[in-house]
Amino acid sequence: MSNQKKQVKKEIKIADNIPGAEYANAMQVNHTKDEFQMMFLNIFGASGRVTNKIISSPGHVKKMVLALTENIKKYEDNHGKIEEAEIGGNEIGFKENK
Repeated sequence: MSNQKKQVKKEIKIADNIPGAEYANAMQVNHTKDEFQMMFLNIFGASGRVTNKIISSPGHVKKMVLALTENIKKYEDNHGKIEEAEIGGNEIGFKENK
């Protein structure tokens, strides 16, 4: 008997209510013991909007972070170092103009 795992083809469908990609240039993260909540934002000038909100388990978020880390490494190996984007300092969200 072979020790190789049988590959199962997975079919991924996109829901009809997802019209296309949304651009995000900021993210806000909160968590509880059981879940991570990630809000993706598109901030432009003095205004912005939430483009998407994702809620997932800590275990799945960790897998996502590992996948992103691996893909960033591959990107940088092919295209050079990525410089971190600046969006008005370390604050994410809206500030009152004084």
